[in-house]
Order: sequence, then C-alpha cells, then structure tokens
Amino acid sequence: MPASPAVNLSPAASATGRSPGPVQLLLLLAGSCLSVLGAVLIAPVLPQLSRAFADTPGAEVLVPIVLTAPALLIGLTAPFAGVVADRIDRKRLLLLAMLAYAGFGTAPLYLDSLGAILASRVLVGLCEGAIMTCCTTLIGDYWSGARRARYLGLQTLVATLSATAFLALGGVLGASGWRTPFWLYAVAAPLAIPMALKLWQPHRRPPGHLVSLPWRQLAVPCLVTLFGGVVFYALIVELSFVLTGVGVAATGTIGAISAVMSLATAAGAIAFSRLSGRTPRVLLPVEFGLSAAGLLLVFATASPVVITIGAVFTGFGTGMLLPTLLTWAVNRLTFDQRGRGTGLWTGTLFLGEFTCPLALAAIGTGTGGLQGALAVLGVASAIAGVLTAFLLRQNNQPLDVTDG
Repeated sequence: MPASPAVNLSPAASATGRSPGPVQLLLLLAGSCLSVLGAVLIAPVLPQLSRAFADTPGAEVLVPIVLTAPALLIGLTAPFAGVVADRIDRKRLLLLAMLAYAGFGTAPLYLDSLGAILASRVLVGLCEGAIMTCCTTLIGDYWSGARRARYLGLQTLVATLSATAFLALGGVLGASGWRTPFWLYAVAAPLAIPMALKLWQPHRRPPGHLVSLPWRQLAVPCLVTLFGGVVFYALIVELSFVLTGVGVAATGTIGAISAVMSLATAAGAIAFSRLSGRTPRVLLPVEFGLSAAGLLLVFATASPVVITIGAVFTGFGTGMLLPTLLTWAVNRLTFDQRGRGTGLWTGTLFLGEFTCPLALAAIGTGTGGLQGALAVLGVASAIAGVLTAFLLRQNNQPLDVTDG
C-alpha cells in the first residue's frame, strides 16, 4: 500500500515528515478489534458463569451485565477520552489504555466475586473507549481523502470478521472452563510494544485552550448514529432468538446463519470503500433502506431461509452504514478537534448498541414479541432513510474529502 503524500496523507501527518504505511494501519486495526473482543468473547461462557455464581443474589441480572457493561462504559466515557486525546496526546493515552486493558481484562482469572468481576468489566469498558477513540482518531490523523474513507471502511470490515472469530474462539476456550477465555485479553500488552515503536503523535499546535467543536456539524451525524447503533446491533443480539422461535434448535445451524450475516456485513464494508465518493444524502437512504427491508423480511416469515435472506440484507446495509456515519461525522474536523469528535461519535454508537436490546424488549411487549419489535425497527429504519434523503439536501460534500 504505497502512500502518496500529496494525495493520501492528512496535513497533520505530512507536517511530521513521516509517512504512515501498512504497519501503522495494521496496528490501528488490531487495536480497534479489542472492543469487539470485549463485546463477544465471553458470550459462549455466560451459562457457565451463571452456574458458577448461582448462589450470588441477583446473579440472573448481573451475569448478562458482565457482557454488556463494557459497551455502556464506552458510550459514557469515549467522549472524555477524546478530550484527553486532543488536549494531551493520542499515543500515550492509547498505550496506557492498552496496558490497563490487559490487566483489567484478565482480572476474572483470579477474582472470586461476581461483583469484583463486574467491576473489572466496567474498567475494561473504560479502556476500550480510549482505545477505540485513539485508534480511529489516528487513522484520521495519518490519512485523508479517499484513503482515509477506505481505511475507516476497512476498520468496520476487520471488526466484523473478528467478531465471528472471537465468538468461535470463546466457545472453544470455554470448553476448558468459564475463566479460560479471559486469558485472551492479555494480547493487548504485547500489542502495545510495536505500537510504542511504530506509532507517533502527529504534529500539534502549541499547548493552549482546546479549539471549540463545530457542534452543529456533529449533532446530526451523532443523532443518526445513535439510531444507527440500534439498527446495527438488532440482529447481532436477537437473530438466534428469532431462529429459535421459528423452530431452529441446532446451535450449528444458528451459528452458520449468524456467520452468513456477519459476512454480509463485511461485504457491506467493502462496498462502502468503493462508494465513499458519494454523499451521505445518497448513501444513508440506501443503507437504511436495505436494513429496513431485511428487518421486515425477518418479521414477515417463519421460514429460516427467508429469515437468512433478511439477515443478509440488514447485514449488508449496516456494513455500509457504520463507516458512512463515522466518515460523515469526523471527516471535516481539524486535527485539534478530531479526538473529541471521534470520541463523541464512538460514544453515541455504543450507547445505541447498549440501548438496542432494552428498546426491542420494551417494543416487544406492545407488539406481541420480538419479531413484531423488529418490524417496528424496520419501519423506523425506512423512515430514517427517507428523512436523511430530504434533510441532507444541503450536504453535497462527498465522504472522501481532504480536510484542512
């Protein structure tokens, strides 16, 4: 991946005289996968965890929160990580968060209290918010234009594929006991070594007051992202329940259909990299429309084949949707604003993901169940597609613009 400084590097990166390349990209993509690891790795061992702490009061509530707590903490703390990244240093914050992630992530290997394990997961989420914010910000710092848009799409692609791999790996490691998967969190520590050697803090202006954020520019992308997070996460967390509800009992079949949806999400991220010259007004209606069509298909049938087709539509749409929203939000931010803008976007995405199962459960009580709730979300997604087409008439700027 040769870099052409005049075209592919951001002004902040060009000012350092150093040219980022494949090594820097691989390190930042690897760091971006750690929040995915935190979100899915221990899902297969939750039943074992429930049995291990069956005598703990409230275990039936606390055990699921062990899985979801990091997502909530990312949503709450990523904006603050962005402030630190802009005010102090992206690289130092990233390295500190990587080392802390390894320590807190492996803590359940020796903790014997469910409350202590939950506390460690809260701290893991705090680290993940900083890691995600710094990795995404540095991609924006190092590259610009079409290359930046392509790499942000690649970030979604790699995260999607890693989710499938981590789910499978969590199941394999879980066969040795519920604690075993937590060893994998230690990978962050050795990964911090090449990050320390190969990443650098792009040039910044002399210390002083933070440059104010363009709140009007960020407000609409972040609000759309909040809803987009719900759409993105809906079938990731609920597809297995839908399939079980229509009579699919074999875990292998459920896993295979989930993997097909994951591959469709990856394909959507690849498609985005080829369409990043389009404007959000063009892309968002298509992406929300595909997601809506898939969710409505899932609602309208009891056939596993048709449900799979619906999941593919939704997966492909959301695979394009996330990099579109991210690039739309942060592409025109300056170096001094990018950490906070990226942190704010990351926070809204993960708040949407955390809210998703709660919102679907609430809607389901009034619609007769999960599939009815997914239908409501599908209709809302279609409405979002129409609204973005009409409300973004003034946004004729392609996503792969070069910032100043």
